[in-house]
Amino acid sequence: MLPGFPRRSWRLLPFPLRAGFCLATGAPDAGGAPVRDVRAFGARGDGATPDTDAINRAIAAAHDAGGGTVFFPAGNYLSFSVRLRSRVALYLGPGATLLAATPGPGAGSYDAVEPNEWDQYQDFGHSHWHNSLIWGEDLTDVSILGPGRIDGRGLTRRGPGPRRELRAGDMPLSLGPDGAAIPDVLLPGDPNQSDSMDGWANKAIALKSCRNVLLRDFAILRGGHFALLATGVDDLTIDNVRVDTVRDGFDIDCCRNVRVADCTVNTPNDDAIVLKSSYALGSARATENVTITNCRVTGYDPGSMLDGTFRRAQQLAPDRDRVTGRIKCGTESNGGFRNIAVADCVFERSRGLALETVDGGVLEDVTVTNLTMREITTAPLFLRLGNRARGPAGTPVGAIRRVWISQVTVSGAEPRYASLLCGLPGRPIEDVALRDIRIEYQGGGTREDAAVEPPENERSYPEPSMFGPIPAYGLYARHVRNLSVRDVSVGFAAPDLRPPVVLDDVSGAGFEGFAAQRAPGVPLFVLRGVRDFAARACAGLPDTRRDSVAREAL
Repeated sequence: MLPGFPRRSWRLLPFPLRAGFCLATGAPDAGGAPVRDVRAFGARGDGATPDTDAINRAIAAAHDAGGGTVFFPAGNYLSFSVRLRSRVALYLGPGATLLAATPGPGAGSYDAVEPNEWDQYQDFGHSHWHNSLIWGEDLTDVSILGPGRIDGRGLTRRGPGPRRELRAGDMPLSLGPDGAAIPDVLLPGDPNQSDSMDGWANKAIALKSCRNVLLRDFAILRGGHFALLATGVDDLTIDNVRVDTVRDGFDIDCCRNVRVADCTVNTPNDDAIVLKSSYALGSARATENVTITNCRVTGYDPGSMLDGTFRRAQQLAPDRDRVTGRIKCGTESNGGFRNIAVADCVFERSRGLALETVDGGVLEDVTVTNLTMREITTAPLFLRLGNRARGPAGTPVGAIRRVWISQVTVSGAEPRYASLLCGLPGRPIEDVALRDIRIEYQGGGTREDAAVEPPENERSYPEPSMFGPIPAYGLYARHVRNLSVRDVSVGFAAPDLRPPVVLDDVSGAGFEGFAAQRAPGVPLFVLRGVRDFAARACAGLPDTRRDSVAREAL
């Protein structure tokens, strides 16, 4: 602390100001923990000489002293694996870049992949943590702070070849006739040109079984397979972090008490902010008590978010469904999801919101409010209860219940997909409320599309394209119990010959204040195996009730 500066006022200063004062004066931070400059431990920051050993020595020194801050002044710090320690903060100063080195003979390598007896139940990338640019395991009180940058130039964006025979549900149907026909493919520009992971890393930051983690103010460019993989991390805050990468942005897996706020994540080839609950820790652990607020997710060309150009030349997507870049729960879902809140977020040139459980977990008590979406490439809203059952023998069918989605505005939605709520026969999605939603689709559906009955595909990988053509243009709900729709409107930019709503095996459906554009002669609702249906104050339809109907158009 600076001499003569009141201790209480010092603690109220933002950390960057405290760190700056300490570095300028040589004074320790509040509490007596000094700030350690990596250059004092031998780091060059020239972008050519590996600084791995110097960085890890600085971290070890801070940890051994009881904690402190490791500071990176302006420069390019080429590095292999950086090993975090408890009670240590990494601070990337203005103009500082931690640059992932490329392995090779005489150049060095990343830490080896650690064994995991449970890795058959999730993708390789979810199952290992040490093969990363920055990693930590069983830590408490760790931070990575900005305003500098992490550049994963030397990371690979893939894993090795399959570790077992591929099965239906491992990959989206659009990759092959059964969803398991095409192995992992090399993406253009990937630095790793072999199936081996020896010496390579595929994550920018990986954290396992940690507590009290703060990530704030920095940027990640080219994050490998995951810019962040956090597994079994409790009390995690991600604040004002910007990510511009090709594969996943934030993978938050089996975590509790998580806050993601004020982040921008551009991921054209994979999910931007994704909650998961895999079996990677050897048990089914829920992801719960999560808030995602004031974030923007996009699918612009790689690098074009951070440089401000927002290019759209490429149409990347592993499953050929155009760009991804969304917020999602799933696909890994052994432990389920509880107490999730998503609010005040923008989706742009991306897929829509996806809430999925297909590996036995329960997804419940989810509130989503105040979303703005534009240029949505698949279903704006996608709720899927499936039975992929990727987990130990006896993995059950999960459940989706108590989901509230409100105040959503969507324009330019892809015409092939309605919003989809799809459970399983005898296993309905339960208690879903849709409120104050406006969706404009591009239109163009045909009468042939309106006549289709989509396949169940119970064990398939969950993506909106798994069902093929959809018979409704606005909302398709199948195997749902207790669906409440109020003050919702759907429309199209070009004529669409499908009905706005199709309900199939739905019980307890109430529509109030629903409005929809329709082509001439097209019904507002198509009911198939529907029980306890009510429509009130719906434009173009008298108030209507049906106790039970096998098939009817209204």
